[in-house]
Amino acid sequence: MATSTPATGSVATQAAGSRISTDEKRRHRKILQALTGLLLGMFVSMLASTVVSTSLPVIVHDLGGDQAAFTWVVTATLLTTAISTPIWGKLADLFNRKLLIQIAIVIFVLATAAAGFSQDPGTLIAFRAVQGIGAGGLAALSQVIMADIISPRERGRYMGLFGAVMAVATVGGPLLGGFITDTIDWRWNFFIALPFAVAALIIMQRTLHLPPRPKKKARIDYFGIVLLSTAVSLLLIWVTNAGKDYDWWSTETILMVGGALLAAVLFVIVELRSKEPLIPLTMFRNRTFTLAVIASISIGIAMFGTSVFLSQYMQLARGATPTEAGLMTIPMIGGLLLASIVIGGLVTRTGHWKPYLIVGGVLLIAGSYLLSTIHYDTNFVLVSLYMFLLGAGVGMTMQNLVLIVQNTSKPSEIGVASSGVTFFRSLGGTIGVSVMGAALATSATNLFTDRKDDIGAALMALGEKGAAIGQQLASGTIPQVSALPESIRVIVEDIYAQAIAHSFLIAVPLAVVSLIAIIFLPNKPLTRMTTSERVQASEADLATVSVAEGMETLAPAATAETDAAAPAADAADEAGPTRPEAPRDAPAARGGAVGTVTRR
Repeated sequence: MATSTPATGSVATQAAGSRISTDEKRRHRKILQALTGLLLGMFVSMLASTVVSTSLPVIVHDLGGDQAAFTWVVTATLLTTAISTPIWGKLADLFNRKLLIQIAIVIFVLATAAAGFSQDPGTLIAFRAVQGIGAGGLAALSQVIMADIISPRERGRYMGLFGAVMAVATVGGPLLGGFITDTIDWRWNFFIALPFAVAALIIMQRTLHLPPRPKKKARIDYFGIVLLSTAVSLLLIWVTNAGKDYDWWSTETILMVGGALLAAVLFVIVELRSKEPLIPLTMFRNRTFTLAVIASISIGIAMFGTSVFLSQYMQLARGATPTEAGLMTIPMIGGLLLASIVIGGLVTRTGHWKPYLIVGGVLLIAGSYLLSTIHYDTNFVLVSLYMFLLGAGVGMTMQNLVLIVQNTSKPSEIGVASSGVTFFRSLGGTIGVSVMGAALATSATNLFTDRKDDIGAALMALGEKGAAIGQQLASGTIPQVSALPESIRVIVEDIYAQAIAHSFLIAVPLAVVSLIAIIFLPNKPLTRMTTSERVQASEADLATVSVAEGMETLAPAATAETDAAAPAADAADEAGPTRPEAPRDAPAARGGAVGTVTRR
């Protein structure tokens, strides 16, 4: 039998290493091509959302809206995003994912453009609700498609690209929106994403090539969709209006809360009986999924609630213009981006994720609490530090929670698992914004009442101009603080600073719950297989587990298969073995095809 010399073995090893390097480069290039359209689609979604964030106080003021209208402009998008996310996730397990994300982009951008023609708060809220349907698709499908083409262990390698997109959209969007509002007209904020959307659709069609998936008969849980929408909507409408349009303990409260609870119970019953449930409740048997959901709820409150009201704080409590408010919120965005990029790289390099999630949970608590202590004249360096801590906490936890759920979910349930975590995060953000907005409105109203003597004295000193300002403040419309005279502006800034800080305090206990859930997450290693590879392995009867685990599972049936395959093995041996023989009782021989080592 021929033997290889050391020199020959060295050459063979170099050739194999070169081939692996070439294959790795080719794979990396294909992933980058596939990500191009996906990244641009995400950029469109983020730009259309962030470009109006600093302009909302001006927009709601010009449309004659009050604090409740401001809250609902934000909540409407979050509500429909939360409700539609699991629906898109379920569709992703049934239909063409590439087509679905293109449809989501079209819905999102058309609704955004239509919102630019709004003439009153009600119309703006309606179009923002439709916008949320498209946003839910982009949020769910982008995570599912990423799992199709990038393994959990390799995901951090590409987080720099997503970080760059987030940086441009989250930093550039508010600045661009503030500039447009201050120099042209706020309506143009809603049209700015149109050319990017067209480019995203074209590039995605040309570059995003997903592996074929087995066809499944589509069953949509329409009854579950209606019940989920009813339960969430009734709850949010009650939270927003209670204490203002009716008492907390009233007939309306009994009807709305009772209706929400009834719809929620019916939703659980329907999901348990449905063949294709919207949210498979069996997934809650997975400890990782359950704890990730609990953690995501409070992270959604920290991410959406604080970011929305920080913009209000900058404009209503510090007298900033929309452009200035965009600049002043950069520390939070910087913390989020820096943490997500750095931690993503460390997760890929080391394979460890839990320590970073725990640190992120601690930063969430610290950032939320410290922001609840701010006043209108708090040193802005301290405010920036608080925002940075909160942003870093969100950056360390948000994407990594989806990552570990995808790592432990069945390939056939990647869509509903990913969208499930995103759904509860959006739901937490929706409820958080509603509760924080209601608390802010109540606190502001009470503080205006407490300071009415000071306000009256300041208005009287202004003469006729003071009377006009007094009428505006009495109407409940959100004031344009930067345009108020100095004497009254200081009072209004102090009132809104206290009210907003009080609303931030709501996020603290929920951030503590998030940290507890993270601590108890099972510390399972990240797989190196993409969802597509796991599906192919399953179809080829290869378990996506290690050799030892596969042998333990299949050992009872292996003896008969080995005996039946013995003649074929003998014939192959006579033809000449290509590698050293293994003993017949060795695990590799007993395991047959299942003995193939899968990547971990």
